[in-house]
Amino acid sequence: MTESSKKIIESCLEEIKAQNTLFLDLSGLNSFTNFLIITTGTSSRHMSAIKDKLLKDLKFNQIKISGVEGQNSNEWILLDLGDIVINIMSDDSRKLFDLESLWDPALK
Repeated sequence: MTESSKKIIESCLEEIKAQNTLFLDLSGLNSFTNFLIITTGTSSRHMSAIKDKLLKDLKFNQIKISGVEGQNSNEWILLDLGDIVINIMSDDSRKLFDLESLWDPALK
């Protein structure tokens, strides 16, 4: 992830008031992505707004979006940017799936 991509994503998530955003460097740990971003929305409407804002800002900055999963989900929306995967999760789903401890090498 380039520093400019990180700043664009970080700024977007702060502006839309996404909660508990975490950036994990997974390079060398797996083959599907280099960076995993996990953030929480306060409601399904908020999660959808986060997704829409990210898509708008990423497209505006010509950052390629490979795919979007769960666009109408109340629990989990995933944006695949290739070397970056962004997870927008409800608080309940985030607690249930606990991606932080699954992927954060400091927690193993």
